[in-house]
Amino acid sequence: MKTTDIGRRGETVVCQYLEANGYEILQRNFCIRGGEVDIIAQNAEYLAFVEVKTRRPGSMVSGFEAVTKKKQARLIQTAAMWCAEHANPRQPRFDVACVLMQGTQVQQVEYLENAFDTTGSDFIF
Repeated sequence: MKTTDIGRRGETVVCQYLEANGYEILQRNFCIRGGEVDIIAQNAEYLAFVEVKTRRPGSMVSGFEAVTKKKQARLIQTAAMWCAEHANPRQPRFDVACVLMQGTQVQQVEYLENAFDTTGSDFIF
């Protein structure tokens, strides 16, 4: 599988996870110059901007570690542009999902709600 195919597969798995947990997928791969949000979803309370990181076992950097402060800043900027274009009364939130794949098989999905905030601080654990 190509890297882009693996990433898309991870995003699809996370969309299924979100839908199974009561979310509606509003958009995938929202792009502006300099940024992209993998998944934008909502439930009754939150508007979730979700970054998906798909990894193979033994990767040098975990999916969570790959969402650096620079990446967080780009996600925040991209989400702000989406919000400017789409009125939504829900509380925005930034989530990170890590998908572990062995070949074409999903081994594990870890989902961290409210992973960081708009101050660009480190992950909230």
